[in-house]
Amino acid sequence: MTVQLRPGESQDNLLKRFRKAVAEARILPTVRQKRWFTPKSELRRIKKQKAIRKARRTMRKREMRIQS
Repeated sequence: MTVQLRPGESQDNLLKRFRKAVAEARILPTVRQKRWFTPKSELRRIKKQKAIRKARRTMRKREMRIQS
């Protein structure tokens, strides 16, 4: 990720633009995930847990709409 210094731009603004570009590119979550090796079985388990949580959330939202 690179950010070019614009004419008359302060270092603070440059750093702010850099952080925003990194956040938009979703670089930090990828780096954090790749910091340690995670077996495929573990990734499948985590993905399944996330799907279960998401399904429960949608069910709760539907129930709340029905009750209202």
